[in-house]
Amino acid sequence: MKKAFFCLAVMLSLSLAGEVSAMDFSADMVTTSEGMTTNTKVFVSADKSRMETPQSVTISRMDKKVVWILMPEQKMYMEQAFDPSKVMASSEKVEGEIERMPLGKDTVNGKITDKYKVTYQIGGNKDEMFQWIESGSNLPVKSAAVDGSWSVEYRNIKTGPQPDSLFEIPADYKKFSMDMPDMGDMMKEIEGNE
Repeated sequence: MKKAFFCLAVMLSLSLAGEVSAMDFSADMVTTSEGMTTNTKVFVSADKSRMETPQSVTISRMDKKVVWILMPEQKMYMEQAFDPSKVMASSEKVEGEIERMPLGKDTVNGKITDKYKVTYQIGGNKDEMFQWIESGSNLPVKSAAVDGSWSVEYRNIKTGPQPDSLFEIPADYKKFSMDMPDMGDMMKEIEGNE
């Protein structure tokens, strides 16, 4: 469940990068699931995003169709193909969305938002979530399961240009290779932190 929730958080972050490309910003992303809270720093600039956790950094580059996962302790990175067609087309549209019901205005962290109840279907599973979209900017500042099992919230949002260096692999990092010694132990350590 924790991995599934992390995947959801990543999906929301990636979709955020593609959807709000006219707005560069940074924010603290607070995710809650199964009573656990995870804090992630998020940076977005045009078609690029960066998510920082204590264990890793994920850089998504839609312009290069690539995702880099940096492992700061090991000064290594992994590279994965990124398919921009899987990013949602609109900040108000959730992947697999079937229905969107407006619930009125609400305030989230001092921001006036439009609250929606969204029904969506992914992989044959139908589910519902609430989504709060900041009025005027169309920035999704919070999403939460209707049953309260998880939530993703953007706090301390700061709009403005982000340094290009945030979206590049540091020069002293090496590409992860399965042929390198002790990779099994390193992967166990990373998986243990999830």
